[in-house]
Amino acid sequence: MQFTYPKERIRFAIFTFFFAQGLCMASWASRIPDFKDLFAANYAFYWGLILFMIPVGKFVAIPLAGYLVSTLGSRRIVQISILGYGFSLFCIGLVHHVYILGILLFCFGVFWNLCDISFNTQGIEVERLYGKTIMATFHGGWSMGACTGALIGFLMILSNIPPIWHFLFIALLICLIVLTGKKYLQECGSLTEIKQEEKTIEKNGLKLLFHNPEMLLLQLGLVGLFALIVESAMFDWSAVYFESIVHVPKSLQIGFLVFMIMMTVGRFLTNYAYRQFGKKRVLQIAGSFICLGFFISALLGNFFESMALKVIINSFGFMLVGLGISCVVPTLYSFVGAKSKTPVSIALTILSSTSFTGSLVAPLLIGAISQAFDIRVAYMLVGLFGGFIVIIVHFNKTFEIKG
Repeated sequence: MQFTYPKERIRFAIFTFFFAQGLCMASWASRIPDFKDLFAANYAFYWGLILFMIPVGKFVAIPLAGYLVSTLGSRRIVQISILGYGFSLFCIGLVHHVYILGILLFCFGVFWNLCDISFNTQGIEVERLYGKTIMATFHGGWSMGACTGALIGFLMILSNIPPIWHFLFIALLICLIVLTGKKYLQECGSLTEIKQEEKTIEKNGLKLLFHNPEMLLLQLGLVGLFALIVESAMFDWSAVYFESIVHVPKSLQIGFLVFMIMMTVGRFLTNYAYRQFGKKRVLQIAGSFICLGFFISALLGNFFESMALKVIINSFGFMLVGLGISCVVPTLYSFVGAKSKTPVSIALTILSSTSFTGSLVAPLLIGAISQAFDIRVAYMLVGLFGGFIVIIVHFNKTFEIKG
């Protein structure tokens, strides 16, 4: 069923769902040091193992996401996934046992991935409705939500408000967004297209997903893999970095916040950057910023004794990373909508499956390197992945597209 609401209202409603997902993610990320201290996770690799439960949950959701979106409809899965995401966050605030935390983080990851696939399916449908590239604005909504979540988390920490009340507030906000926006959600194309896609999935779903995926999607997925390593390094470890490496008081633990602010700004500038430089050049610039930002923070972040200079230099590095990573994922999804011949929900699942290895590897990789050496060494390694993005995009004709 297709709804006949004005396309501007539909676009705004989808924007608010992306906002809700970012709000939820950042609310958890902003309180990671609190849970690390609560469970006395002083060993970086041990904490990496705990965080590893999120990508495990996302991995388990991969074979389900495309199938559920295509059979039950993205409208239903959008609502189920974001409500489950918010409820998982609330339950995390209640936990006082590390094993229960692991189970809840697993559920958090499952609903996270369901949100990713269903939300981007909605976004591509609205992009087709408009007939132009607008996916970056939806991801800008996610970043705006994440930026808001980081700011709320920062204020909650300064006010000494426990995570349970913080997370309850966020869960209630998510419920409000679902209630006000659900009527504007769209189905994936016309009823005829949905039926045809369901038949394709019934006959060729496993083949499309695993046996004969479109090469375009694998190439995009490799860039996505590096991007998700970068995102994981910032979402899961930036607050810990400011606490354990920069050694700043709570009032100056702004690393995650400034990263999210620049990620938000970057996503709203992405469409303008497309028009000025083209998508290929934008990805190359993005990879350069990522590489430069990590190395500035890791090499120069503790070079000076002054706490003010430490905060400024590390914040500047985090800002560059935020600006760089901001456009990578929405650009990849936009390539899917413009060039892929695979049904949208399946195409996004293949892209997500390939990219996902990055978020699966990142917690253990960063935790192990941080334990053996230092988080700064781990961050320099992650910075190299920004350079890999530049090289891959430069030599691959897949990215020869403008607009």
